[in-house]
Amino acid sequence: MAVKISLWHHCLQAIQSRETPKIQDYQRAENVLLTILERVQELDSRFRVDYSRDLEAFQFALRTSEDDLTMEVPLWVDSDSLLAQETIDGQLEGRRIQENLPSPASYTLGVPQDAAGLERWMTEDVFSPSENTECQGYILPSKVLRRLKDLLVAAIVHCKHHCLIMPGSLNAGNLKEEDLHMSLLVSSGWRMIRFNIIPVVKKNHKILPLQRKHLAQVFPDGSLEKVQRQGADLIPSSSHHWRISTDNLVTKLLGIVGSLQGYRLDSLSILDRVNNESWREGGKKAGLTFDHLKMVLLWATELFPSPEDWSDLEGSVYRLLVILLCCLATKELPHFLFPQHNLLQGQGLDLNALYQQVEKFASQPEQFLKIHVTHLFPSPPRIDNGIKAFLQLPANNPTYWDTAYFDVLLDKFQVYNIQDKDRISAMQNIFLKTKKLENSAS
Repeated sequence: MAVKISLWHHCLQAIQSRETPKIQDYQRAENVLLTILERVQELDSRFRVDYSRDLEAFQFALRTSEDDLTMEVPLWVDSDSLLAQETIDGQLEGRRIQENLPSPASYTLGVPQDAAGLERWMTEDVFSPSENTECQGYILPSKVLRRLKDLLVAAIVHCKHHCLIMPGSLNAGNLKEEDLHMSLLVSSGWRMIRFNIIPVVKKNHKILPLQRKHLAQVFPDGSLEKVQRQGADLIPSSSHHWRISTDNLVTKLLGIVGSLQGYRLDSLSILDRVNNESWREGGKKAGLTFDHLKMVLLWATELFPSPEDWSDLEGSVYRLLVILLCCLATKELPHFLFPQHNLLQGQGLDLNALYQQVEKFASQPEQFLKIHVTHLFPSPPRIDNGIKAFLQLPANNPTYWDTAYFDVLLDKFQVYNIQDKDRISAMQNIFLKTKKLENSAS
């Protein structure tokens, strides 16, 4: 066991040794982008610069993967004064971003008939008039994106001409709005980081239909209320419609998780490293994203509430692993704030192949954790081939999505280590129940 623990910690130390340089890389790239966006704001004050991005740098330091990052450009408008009208998904028109949306609702943003102070948002470059009795017309994402693109081009030319950014510090080759965002490759000094620039209508307090009414006690009191007070951020979902973005809400929750004692964030970092380097072959293959793994961590934090669960690094990683394995086996990863939404649906991923890779890691993690060839120690598999059927139980009976069920999985992987008698009893009851099901099926 000592060898296993040293391998886990050796892997973590390798990740942590890069945290400070990674934050510096992020900040250098971000500074270039903020310089561009400051010029955008000078050209058109309706587009603002968001400087409150400390949690973004914090997340960047946690991850090994190099998926695209998001840079939001807030629109200077009181979103609560707009008329946000929910649309039926099947009736949406115009192009749509090809991804599974984090909530079922899309919205139009109208300027009410009696609105005051919204004249700047009723100009032709962002607005489409309407004969609707409730509103004068709509703020269209397609027009906002086109205006923002033109501003970005002008800002880049200005900043280069006045030497406000270094030559080669960005690549604007993908600066187009066809995917409902615009991409810029920005230099961090020694590598390029891709930012997706997205206009966002911030903090609408009228339309945050969270499907969660409360969080587990492990989250500090008022955590959900704190998230809800943020309001809903709306980003483009089609040429005419906006959708709720949960990025900031999830980031706030991740910050709360980071304030708790234990190896929660460290386990996320290790899993992301294995995902990037092994399951995605150094980022060459499509696969799980850091956002997927963040959602797994939030569920693990709720389902494993005891400090004991997170006092050991290896056991902490397995808290995430058993949930991830279950999600891949059932082909369903529920959004933490919108549990009816499946984050694995519509992603085009080979979930069966992914499951095999994750199960292999969970069974014999040592070969994935090696930093050097001398770190590879032989170890027997931890599980047998019959575990996938057990992992699929929540697909047929949602009541299995519970601590006791996942405790059985931890016990199968030999990382349970819980002393609480009530939890042990509940775990044993679930184990006996599943044994009876197996016997009756055979």
